[in-house]
Amino acid sequence: VLKGLQASPKYLQSKYFYDKKGDELFQEIMNCGEYYLTNCELEIFAEQTSSLADIIIQQHTDFDVVELGAGDAIKSIYLLRELVNKKAISTYFPVDISNHIIDLLNRKLPEQVPHLNIHGLNGEYLEMLRSAKKISDKIKLVLFLGSNIGNISLEDVPAFCRELRSQLSPGDMVLIGIDLKKNPAQILSAYNDSKGYTKQFNLNLLQRINTELDGDFDLSSFDHYATYDPQSGACKSYLVSLEEQQVHIGMNTEIFFRKDETIFMEISQKYTIEQSDEIAVQSGFIAVAHF
Repeated sequence: VLKGLQASPKYLQSKYFYDKKGDELFQEIMNCGEYYLTNCELEIFAEQTSSLADIIIQQHTDFDVVELGAGDAIKSIYLLRELVNKKAISTYFPVDISNHIIDLLNRKLPEQVPHLNIHGLNGEYLEMLRSAKKISDKIKLVLFLGSNIGNISLEDVPAFCRELRSQLSPGDMVLIGIDLKKNPAQILSAYNDSKGYTKQFNLNLLQRINTELDGDFDLSSFDHYATYDPQSGACKSYLVSLEEQQVHIGMNTEIFFRKDETIFMEISQKYTIEQSDEIAVQSGFIAVAHF
């Protein structure tokens, strides 16, 4: 946090959005009419479940599923049920940086998907993928959904995918959710909802710094600003300082903000299908199917 706030320009890492309150606010965002991503991906999982499972089982018939950033598993649960019914899945490893989410999944999923063997992992994506590989040597199907890859800048995605590939063994599979470029107005409204949940979601990270790092951010002195560039496909979120101010973090650190100075909070990168195939090739994957 200090590295980002002492940089020029200032930034915070979006992975820190997800404490208990952040999880709750993101659920509200996903339920907003403007936030099309969840319903779009849910429709694919709910209505094309059999086709998804068949493509996967054509590759292997006994494997583990590792879901990076599992969240509430509302989408993947359709696929998990289908794989359990087809007796193709060995263990489900949901990975999330929020311990609250992992506790929730460990409690609820056994009721929702009977006979599913679940082993939750709390931590960073690739570190926990390594842990899953150590726990079980079975073939892995890695789920990376919700357009979470969009939270990585366009320049860094090939390196991330190569790093992901380096953690996998020949025959392992990845099912990835990538949000496509579309009407710019539709995209921008998804990250600037009319009820203000996205603003609260961003401001909650400042509140988390106050609570956990002994900060004294005045949340009313910051506003949320979202922007989308349809050519590059980059949708970015910022917090804007509404006045000249000083913020303290801990006993000895003071952060100075100019009026109208921004904190870069998050990127949500959008792609074309051709770009997604190109990234696959660059990082050592073969694109098997699109849904």
